[in-house]
Amino acid sequence: MAQTTPFRTVSALVLATCTALPAYAEGELNLYSSRHYDTDERLYSDFEEQTGITINRIEGKGDELIQRMAAEGENSPADILLTVDTSRLERAKYAGILQSVDSAVLEERVAGNLQDSDNQWFGFSQRGRIIFYDKADVSEPPQNYADLADPKYKGLICIRSSSNVYNQTLLASIITHDGAEAAKAWAEGVVANMARDPQGGDTDQLRGVVSGECEIAVSNTYYFARSLRKDVDGLSGSTDMLGWVFPNQSDRGTHMNLSGGGVAAHAPNKENAIKFLEYLASDSAQQYFSAGNDEFPAVKEVPLADSVAAMGEFKADEVSLSDVAKNLPEAQKIFNAVGWQ
Repeated sequence: MAQTTPFRTVSALVLATCTALPAYAEGELNLYSSRHYDTDERLYSDFEEQTGITINRIEGKGDELIQRMAAEGENSPADILLTVDTSRLERAKYAGILQSVDSAVLEERVAGNLQDSDNQWFGFSQRGRIIFYDKADVSEPPQNYADLADPKYKGLICIRSSSNVYNQTLLASIITHDGAEAAKAWAEGVVANMARDPQGGDTDQLRGVVSGECEIAVSNTYYFARSLRKDVDGLSGSTDMLGWVFPNQSDRGTHMNLSGGGVAAHAPNKENAIKFLEYLASDSAQQYFSAGNDEFPAVKEVPLADSVAAMGEFKADEVSLSDVAKNLPEAQKIFNAVGWQ
């Protein structure tokens, strides 16, 4: 049954109690999304205007949506899963809720290292995981991820918990590059250098530097870039005191986290789903990711938003994130072994 509104926003928890969803009419797309950014509304409305396809949107946390799709099985109305970080995309793949996609557009537009080796998921925006520091107190900030484990930074570092997907993928990338033994030594060193027990989100790590609770923080770029564009409580107005380092510029480059998606394994509107993924790789959609949410595009040569460009040019790690994803289980074992809360 077609919807009379441009799109629907319904929480996954509410939908869990429903017995049916409008799903199978032509001209519709059922989108399960854990992206919670208001600016994404423009992405959806533009797609609808360009294609005439109505988006029925279901929102929830990434892991919640993955579990929901797995439980729904062949009866799932989902056409697309959108979520953040390589770890969740890979989790969705191995839960059997995605399918391979044959699309020349996606192959051409999305860099090979930002897509699954089986074409089950594709990255559409990126966030650099970088080092911030108090310019007044830190004269020699860490230049590489390895430096975060240097004893000279003991008691100075704020960083999120080991349950955070961004940290899980970062550690998995270190395993990919340097091996599990080196990665474990690194994780032990970072734990020894923490200024406090891990707490809060990335913005809270930056606030920790502003408040003086720590002098070095690890955060994704878009949390800081956002504070350059609009007011962020406890951060805006204090950004001048923060310096930043894009790590590993002399070797492999800075680790990049992804936001991405894939076509659901039992998508009732598969053709529309592929059209939507191809749309997300278009220049216009890629610019929305940057201008609307301060992210780096996944497609090269797409202009950056002013807030993102203000952080400067850097070399990004071009390791295959599909390969990195294979080391996620080992990363969690290491976190547990070293006592990273």
